[in-house]
Amino acid sequence: MKRACPDGIDIDFENVGGDILDAVLERINIGARVVVTGLISRYNAAGPVAGPSNFGQILVKRARVQGFIVRDFSSRYPEAATQIVQWLQEGKLKYRIDMADGLCNAPIALNKLFDGANTGKLLVRVSEEPV
Repeated sequence: MKRACPDGIDIDFENVGGDILDAVLERINIGARVVVTGLISRYNAAGPVAGPSNFGQILVKRARVQGFIVRDFSSRYPEAATQIVQWLQEGKLKYRIDMADGLCNAPIALNKLFDGANTGKLLVRVSEEPV
């Protein structure tokens, strides 16, 4: 994290939590913003889950933390779709797809969500013809 963010972190789009959030909080700058959209590291926990061990950094660095759920903006979906298509066409928005072929590979693909092995949007291709 130190090598990737030598000047610290101003914005964290947090969807993992756990050790990843701890590492981010260690590097946040004064006035940083943490947008929380999920905490996947907790979803299948068998017991109590500890909070970030260094949550005090929020106070010390005067960071702002806010939850964000996309359905809060459902009235703006059409506007977002139009803008996203434009950005894709202009090359301003890039994405990755991690594709698994066939339903037989769906369980393996699903596990990628929980072990961090996927890179990009994880999809399972289902076709009528064998792959």
